[in-house]
Amino acid sequence: MENTISLNGIEERFEEYVQHLSSTLGHADRVRPFTNYCAGLLLPGERKSIEPMAAVVAPDRVSATHQMMHHFATKANWSDELLESAVESYVLPKMEAQEPIQAWIVDDTCIPKKGEHSVGVARQYCGQLGKQDNCQVVVSTSVANHYASLPVAYRLYLNEDWIKDEVRRKKTGIPKEIQFKTKTEIALDQLRALKESNVARGVVLSDPGYGNESGFREGVRKLELAYVLGISKNTKVWIKGEGPLPAQDYPGKGRRSKRLRLDPEHPPVTVLELALGIPDSDWQIIPWREGTNEELTSRFARVRVREAHRFYNKTELPPEEWLLIEWPEEEKEPTKYFLSTLPEDIAFKDMVDRAKIRWRVDRDYQELKQEVGLGHFEGRGWRGFHHHGALCIASYGFLVAERSAFPPSSVGGGPTCRQPQVPEGFRSRGSADPYRKAHTSFYCNHKKEAHGGFGANPVPVSMLPSKKKEFSKNTKNKEAQFMTQ
Repeated sequence: MENTISLNGIEERFEEYVQHLSSTLGHADRVRPFTNYCAGLLLPGERKSIEPMAAVVAPDRVSATHQMMHHFATKANWSDELLESAVESYVLPKMEAQEPIQAWIVDDTCIPKKGEHSVGVARQYCGQLGKQDNCQVVVSTSVANHYASLPVAYRLYLNEDWIKDEVRRKKTGIPKEIQFKTKTEIALDQLRALKESNVARGVVLSDPGYGNESGFREGVRKLELAYVLGISKNTKVWIKGEGPLPAQDYPGKGRRSKRLRLDPEHPPVTVLELALGIPDSDWQIIPWREGTNEELTSRFARVRVREAHRFYNKTELPPEEWLLIEWPEEEKEPTKYFLSTLPEDIAFKDMVDRAKIRWRVDRDYQELKQEVGLGHFEGRGWRGFHHHGALCIASYGFLVAERSAFPPSSVGGGPTCRQPQVPEGFRSRGSADPYRKAHTSFYCNHKKEAHGGFGANPVPVSMLPSKKKEFSKNTKNKEAQFMTQ
């Protein structure tokens, strides 16, 4: 008998949720493996790859359930985008019942890998490890308010080596229409699609990995979306009232120049230099949310600026925007910088509040990886990778919907699940046997004893040349005698 989520009266809501999403799967035969897959991701378990989940949800039919779930996740041709849209239509109204959507958060997450054959694996920077290593990088966009957040777009980044390698593309099933795009280009595509959907608008947030790209900032402005984007301390700006000179007057000969020029008297400065020159009276201690033990606060300042990145290639004056700076009192210099197109009259506390909502996406991926099993997929193909990601988002969406039904201050009000029973002695393929014993042949430090040959009582063999020659001579004589008979 298959295990199901069965505490706190949420079976009916889970069944309702599954039925709502299953209309996007394209075939009735996919509903059962879909239900099993989502249940396996939500139920407790050390490993959320397919076979251990099959043992959790169907302990009496592990092999058949594993085969059915494997085909559904890696081979079946259903749409990730349609499933994610169905998740949005179910979960977002429940989130908005708590509070309207406040932010669209762009981020990427890394999934470390040991091998080199899984789709998209390359040696690149992995935030989870804090260094360059073999990993897959996924670009995502989440919608959030102060109480919850939900990933609504999820796409694997492929570097140029992967795009150009036809052999690996064929092995992993990368569609022909997938061509090289930078992570910022993928993120802008996701924001564009989100804007065209019915999702409520939010302020675009990101860390410096995206905010440092002037092309990304310009792309968000073209989408007519407000943003608060992290930048590095080396970003150059002009303070309010300063800027580049207009294009040089036409001399009457040659091509007319349209590009902006540097003003020697007012060169751009880095945001770090600007921050160090702000008077102490302009810094304010501002709280932004309740932490685990106390209210979270820090010291902030803000000024109006214009960005100066490659201004000499531009023909129009960059727009004026906010520079928000965070400088904790215990630090030697500012720790965070943001460029923002929020209205000029926005309250200081509200600006800080918008910038700090980004923490929710870190919470999302912590739970998606540690609890739901986002990084546990063991397949190598493009379709299976994105199917697994969409199923993890669908499962996580159910948790978000359940939490949204309880007030934020409630204690112990969220859904819980009972520990499922797996077959006694079950061990998924490739996992270590917990009851194995050490084998003496693998212990290389034991005392070695000399011996004279093979076996317990080796038979002595003479190696004298004379005997060998005599044996050879007698053999040849016998062969000759046999041939003459």
